Amino acid sequence: MGNFYKNYKGIIWLMAGIILGSLAGLVFGERVKILKPIGDIFLNFLFTAVVPLVFFSISSAIGGLTATSKLSRMMGIMSLVFLSTIIISALLTILAVKIFPIHDQANTAVLTEKIVQTPLGDQVTQLITTGEFYELLSRKSMLAMIIFSVLIGFATLRSGTYGLAFSRFLHAGNEVFKNVFILIMKLAPIGLGSYFAYQVGVFGPQLFGTYAKSLGLYYGLGAFYFLALFSLYAFVAGGLKGIKIYWKNNIIPTATALGTCSSIATIPANLEAAKKMNIPDYIANVSIPLGATLHKDGSSISSIVKMAVVFAMFGKSFDSVDTVALALGMTILVSIVEGGIPNGGYVGELLFISAYGFPPEALPPAMIIGTLVDPMATLLNSTGDTVASMLITRFTEGKNWLLTKA
Repeated sequence: MGNFYKNYKGIIWLMAGIILGSLAGLVFGERVKILKPIGDIFLNFLFTAVVPLVFFSISSAIGGLTATSKLSRMMGIMSLVFLSTIIISALLTILAVKIFPIHDQANTAVLTEKIVQTPLGDQVTQLITTGEFYELLSRKSMLAMIIFSVLIGFATLRSGTYGLAFSRFLHAGNEVFKNVFILIMKLAPIGLGSYFAYQVGVFGPQLFGTYAKSLGLYYGLGAFYFLALFSLYAFVAGGLKGIKIYWKNNIIPTATALGTCSSIATIPANLEAAKKMNIPDYIANVSIPLGATLHKDGSSISSIVKMAVVFAMFGKSFDSVDTVALALGMTILVSIVEGGIPNGGYVGELLFISAYGFPPEALPPAMIIGTLVDPMATLLNSTGDTVASMLITRFTEGKNWLLTKA
């Protein structure tokens, strides 16, 4: 019993905090708002640490390689895995919408968020670059920072012997910030418990309002995808042992994703889980930070559900071949460009509403649904990165990767 507690005390305390927080939210309702600052402090610690952690993990993984051929193969496989799971999730959602059609008329309630439309070229520029170096240090510039980290890694490789000292610095920084995360996570039972209390107490009742049917479809399909498809991916990656090792190490990333509603905040938990899953560092340190920005199965599902709701609201059919083909293309684009922060932007809604020619009145329902499904979407987006990394390892290292790793 002592060894069990020693091995699992972190998870035990984390789950205890989450359960107590959820119960507090149910019992005290909106009065639990007083606990929100505690959750915010924990989340701010995570966000502060995650930018340097991602920088060091990516740049050290690339800069530490002795040859670029292995990295090139891994990057190609990673792209195929990310794209495949996004398409699979979208196709499953289209099938679910066909089986369980959404006929409810969504309310066109006015939201307070101000949507500023900017040209596509400007959006792409802002997404992948910044005008000043210090702007790379913001989590709002995550993709630009990841691209910069990749450049630093390759520059270290190209520097040969001159880059060895810098490569050691990158590896040292990676280890230091992994330990920073470990220290921060000691606050997780209190921080995540407070956040769960706030979410359950304040937002719980909204799930039973006007959008109940579409939310029920999303959360039901999301739960199925989380349990069944992630298990299938883990099986493809490593057989029954792959399923066991994935779910055994997916508890803390799951709790972090649900508690923070942020793919970026879940990166450190995913990196630690990937290490326990025996995923090689050169794969995990690249695929998980990149996945937090580019690999979004949850966003893929929500994109299709939002489209179906808007189509139903305007009395249009959502099952023609050209409509479905455009929906798939838009879903892939939305999954790539959406940010990894809580309720991070409404670019996706604007893209598909513009593509299908809907009036501005179609935007508020899509935005409301996007906000209410955020916890499940973040869960799928975040925890899907580790199982995707398992698949990448399977096709990069071979089918016996779990047997050859200690």
